[in-house]
Amino acid sequence: MRKSPMPSLTALAAALLLSTSLAAPLAPALAASAAAASAPAAPAAQPAPVSPQELVSKVDIPYEKFVLPNGLTTLVHTDRKAPVVAVTIYYKVGSKNEPRGHTGFAHLYEHLFFGGSANVPNFDIPLEAAGSTPTNGSTWYDRTNYVETVPTGALDLALFMESDRMGHLLPAVSQDKLDKQRGVVQNEKRQGDNQPYGLVDYYQAEGLLPVGHPYRHATIGSMADLDAATLTDVRTWFTDHYGPNNVVLVLSGDIDAATARPKVEKWFGDIPRGPAIEPVKAGPVTLPAPVTQDITDQVPVLRLTRNWSAPGLNDPDTPALKVGMHILGGLASSRLDNQLVRGQELAVSVTAYDQIFQQLSFLTMSMDVKPGVERAAAEKAFDKVLADYLRDGPTEDEVRRAVTSLLSGEIGGLERVGGFSGKGATLAEGQVYSNDPAHYKQDLAAMAALTPATVKAALDKWLSRPVYALNVVPGERTESGDQMGGWGDEASRPAPPADPHAKAPPIPTGPARTPPPVQPVAALKFPAIEHATLSNGIPVTLARRTAVPKLVLAIDFDAGYAADALDSPGTQGLMLSMLDQGTDTRNATQIAEEQERLGADINIDGSLDASTVTLSALTDNLAPSLALTADLILHPAFKDSDFTRVKAQAQAALAQAFSSPRDLASRTLDAELYGQHPYAQPADGLGNAASLAALTPAAMRAAHDEWLRPDLAHISVVGDVTMAQLKPLLEQAFGGWKAPRTAAPVKPLDTATPAPKARIVLIDRPNSPQSVIMAGRVLPLTGRTPDEEPLALANDVLGGDFLSRLNLDIREDKGWSYGVRTDVAQPVGPSMMQLTAPVQADRTGDTIKAVIADMKAFPATQPVSAEELQRVTEGAIRALPNQFETNASVLYAIRKNARLGRPEDYYEQLAGKYRAIGSDAIGTAAAKYLQPAGLTFVVVGDRKVVEPQLQGLGLPVEVREAPATTEAGAEEE
Repeated sequence: MRKSPMPSLTALAAALLLSTSLAAPLAPALAASAAAASAPAAPAAQPAPVSPQELVSKVDIPYEKFVLPNGLTTLVHTDRKAPVVAVTIYYKVGSKNEPRGHTGFAHLYEHLFFGGSANVPNFDIPLEAAGSTPTNGSTWYDRTNYVETVPTGALDLALFMESDRMGHLLPAVSQDKLDKQRGVVQNEKRQGDNQPYGLVDYYQAEGLLPVGHPYRHATIGSMADLDAATLTDVRTWFTDHYGPNNVVLVLSGDIDAATARPKVEKWFGDIPRGPAIEPVKAGPVTLPAPVTQDITDQVPVLRLTRNWSAPGLNDPDTPALKVGMHILGGLASSRLDNQLVRGQELAVSVTAYDQIFQQLSFLTMSMDVKPGVERAAAEKAFDKVLADYLRDGPTEDEVRRAVTSLLSGEIGGLERVGGFSGKGATLAEGQVYSNDPAHYKQDLAAMAALTPATVKAALDKWLSRPVYALNVVPGERTESGDQMGGWGDEASRPAPPADPHAKAPPIPTGPARTPPPVQPVAALKFPAIEHATLSNGIPVTLARRTAVPKLVLAIDFDAGYAADALDSPGTQGLMLSMLDQGTDTRNATQIAEEQERLGADINIDGSLDASTVTLSALTDNLAPSLALTADLILHPAFKDSDFTRVKAQAQAALAQAFSSPRDLASRTLDAELYGQHPYAQPADGLGNAASLAALTPAAMRAAHDEWLRPDLAHISVVGDVTMAQLKPLLEQAFGGWKAPRTAAPVKPLDTATPAPKARIVLIDRPNSPQSVIMAGRVLPLTGRTPDEEPLALANDVLGGDFLSRLNLDIREDKGWSYGVRTDVAQPVGPSMMQLTAPVQADRTGDTIKAVIADMKAFPATQPVSAEELQRVTEGAIRALPNQFETNASVLYAIRKNARLGRPEDYYEQLAGKYRAIGSDAIGTAAAKYLQPAGLTFVVVGDRKVVEPQLQGLGLPVEVREAPATTEAGAEEE
């Protein structure tokens, strides 16, 4: 896995920073009148500004620090809101530390770290049984990290296991484990390469940095170097880099330093120091002259990019560059958006960002050119936006909006004690990258002090240097990712020889260590739920949580993409996309700017069953944020000019879906399984090329009036607000909204679905290093069918989590895939069982055969084991408190319960339900619902490689050509 190191630094500190109001307090806001819902809303008054310096002064993540004699640095942050502790470990080694011939080693070792150690046969099984979630790791240029959040009673077990792989890993690293994880990593590489524009990162690093630069080769490495890794090599890599003196351990959550220190000393104290890791010399590189490079790829639209290397995260210019690039192409009201997407309408999407690492960063601006636009005109306009920006610099308002947007957009980090972007990662990264756990304070103070002049100076300094212009042109892909990602001198130096599998001497295991038992785990306490009804009949549900000064609100309409069965495919999705593109009193830019000033985020999207408007807002800015949300829902303009632009973007998105193997497989499978049922509508909401081309602004207005009405709405809220505060504000925003006199539409969810039909649909996608396999069958039940918990647990055993049978077989044992999973959907209407397996192309047929065999065996010849039963029942029960750490997760649970007609205390009842389910009930559910009979397989891959493998599987094969992406994205006059 690859994960950028920066988001958690800013995210968590930003969340803390925003504990102070960006506007007037909520109580005065209650007295302020929002625009009447029955008339077009006037733009809300701007919130009273608070200085960034005042906000930053409130930032604090308290911690205590101690260092063991062996050099292990430990940070402890106490947060008692839930009975969980996050264990976050950062090793100060990443891909930048790899020498020639060993690219990909740091990431390969991350995978090996989960394969067991001398006293822990498997790392995942005990932690999942104890209720850990998530248990994961990632590698990037500057570090390798491992995260798990466990019930407080399982902390000793987690520390024992982390210490065992830190100090006692090598006796358990075998040739067999190396070979299997090598295969997994290579399929992770293929999976990334197989995506549209999937080779761009390789080209960017190669174009900006010279051979031998530590940040030039990819973290995933080259296929040749991965093939060459020997058991001796990986042993040496471990002993050279994984000593405790090169590690930062963070414990955050239901823990304090007085409790933590003896535990850390007990489990880690006897691990000897390792060699110090030599510092790596690296930094930005200035090209001697501008470089332009075109590559062809199987993509729907021309992508133009401009790239530079820039300084790392500790450089004083970095905050200004981050904000400056956000103004250029990160804000919804960015310079690129305003001028190229909404202004001249030359692009379907744009972006600009600073991807920041410890010793350098990559500055990138990108433009996806609208089909039909001449390339020369697009390039001229693209470069002019940058030239004008460098000449004039940003405005004061742009700087303030960008800073507010960057901080408010990542506030969720405050809610999480662990994971890749929680408080544990924030402290760890400060220590690892800057030798200061509280380095985020310095970052935020620098951002708060920015002026237009300082941002302009940094942009002038770094963006006026020679540029690397990398452009991706639609066409046939001629390069293979297999030959990319390495040191870069492979043309003149031969690749290292493949691993000869020479026998390595055994390593003694040392004294046995015994894992500690898991102590009692607290039961889930789901937030109390309150109800109200607005004067127009809209029901309101609230769960109050005060951990952060924010709330998240969802307005669900009983519509969704299934509603297109009564309209035209793509109608609902395009209509929803139009809501934030202009109202009777605001244009799209004004809407975006107002959200940025408020620190609010309004997201409008759909699913099969619901059309949803989600608002994330600061509590103190709730009144104006609701007024803006109401204006989008009640008064969309659907102007012809806006419609033409958004429709072109939807057509480009449809072309992108056709070029993505996973999206193409998903769209095909849904249509094959559901036939004429409303759920046959594409789940991405994009419809099809013909229907999308035929849609009009009048169709948008009709769909809006038909489906977005108060008698089809339900409002759910989670966060820092009381019902006494919330209901008057909702009345102001929505109370005057009246339902039309016509009866509300009803989706025909009782439409019959086709009988299951076992077959394979092969979609030819040439030059695919992987095949994407999807399979499914409609089940004789709906998401509202009661007492189907045994099916959910059976799915967990078969393919629902990392330790499931299919994933362990096809990924961990065979090494053919980066991951295989199954899901049982829970819509309001008929449910579907679906399997997803991206696999290396030459193992497509073998994978289908293995899937069928594994499904047949469960439970006929391989019933549920005691270990599996414990994991999916008691382990899941222990994990429940950790699943509702954020407002968003609680909101999702409340909405799902309402949609499926479940009681509000459903999740509190789950422990009792799971404990009452035995292996026989799980086996019965598997035998009834999870067998391979009648499965339709959709395979998207290279026909010439795949088709011969499908002969002899005993299933009829239908071959289709992939849709032409140029047709999907073509402009219709």
